[in-house]
Amino acid sequence: MQLRYQFRVYPTPGQQIELARAFGCARVVFNDGLRLRQQAREAGEKYISDGELSRRLITEAKLTPQRAWLGEVSAVVLQQALADLNTAYRNFFASISGKRRGRTVAPPRFRSRKDNRQAIRFTKNSRFRVLDNGRLRLPKIGDLAVRWSRTLPSDPSSVAIIRDAAGRYFASFVVQTGEDETLPPVKPEIGIDLGLTHFAVMSDGTKVAAPTFLRRAARKLKRLQQDLSRKQRGSQNRKKAVVKVARAHARVADTRRDWQHKLSTQIIRENQAVYVEDLCVSGLGRTRLAKSVHDAGWASFTAMLEYKAALYGRTFGRVNRFFPSTRMCSQCGRINDKMALNVRAWDCPCGAAHDRDHNAALNIKAAGQADFNARGAHVRPGLVPAARNEAGTHPDAARSTRSVEGISVLQGGEDVNTSVSRLCR
Repeated sequence: MQLRYQFRVYPTPGQQIELARAFGCARVVFNDGLRLRQQAREAGEKYISDGELSRRLITEAKLTPQRAWLGEVSAVVLQQALADLNTAYRNFFASISGKRRGRTVAPPRFRSRKDNRQAIRFTKNSRFRVLDNGRLRLPKIGDLAVRWSRTLPSDPSSVAIIRDAAGRYFASFVVQTGEDETLPPVKPEIGIDLGLTHFAVMSDGTKVAAPTFLRRAARKLKRLQQDLSRKQRGSQNRKKAVVKVARAHARVADTRRDWQHKLSTQIIRENQAVYVEDLCVSGLGRTRLAKSVHDAGWASFTAMLEYKAALYGRTFGRVNRFFPSTRMCSQCGRINDKMALNVRAWDCPCGAAHDRDHNAALNIKAAGQADFNARGAHVRPGLVPAARNEAGTHPDAARSTRSVEGISVLQGGEDVNTSVSRLCR
């Protein structure tokens, strides 16, 4: 399995200038490639191949006065920018042809220097390396100071340098992990019902309160947004206010991510099998509960459970989105009428008294175990975490990165954000 380990880096002012130059060159090459393919399509010409695009926009462009400054950065950075463009096109083609599941992927768009997130990538071909003193040496940039929070399990195959909206810099390493991470087997299995009043209700009766990180920071965010709205557009004070707002949002996201990591790790360590409901986060994000849904972060939490289960040798399953876990009695199996959201407890004609969420967790566990035993495999198995082939430009590489606190799983294929909600029942 390949994982992504992310660490904070602290470039010097001179290195920040070199990184800004690399960000700009990669962005220009990406936009030039996108523009060239769009012009070829409008002119009725055939699709420009990846090799032809690289020859025109990198090799030959460096020899022209208009693009001679592309030679000031590592060629690998430019090649990886075109690799990202090629991947975006393949994902788009696979989506409209039906080969890629999930929502339709939009065609590539032009990158802007005003984008909140700027990133470049170095592969082994660039000869980047981690020095004995802990610094990260990058070609034509220098030795970056890294704040190491853990050791890398193996030599990284690539590293991405990221600058976020808050002005922070990160180094994201892709490493290969072995099977030595597998935990010893345990007996408990658990079903989890995710919600808003309680973030998670377990089939064993455990209830985890919803932390509501965004709502707790709402007062400070409101004040910062008001300060931003008073600043004149284009002024330096407005730029400073934008960074303050971005830092406040980053603090909320980091706190939520850290809390979800701790909870998901505890669940995976204590249970041999974990079953969750297949929620439609994107659908719920368009309802009156949108703010609370996004604040909960169900999709990122289930993604953590999924990749950690694969990493530590546990079973993870998603129960069918149309399974009536809330309305079904966990004692007799009777399916009752639809219930409003304010009904938190109900009695079954068989005599059983149910807590709404605990009953749903019991049903999710039972359905997950039944489906797993019937198939002999995971319930609706997700795609196996696969390598993001960043050392080359494999033509079939359809990739997506899920960021998690210092570690993120690299998977191809469909988005983990699932598609139907409990509100529909």
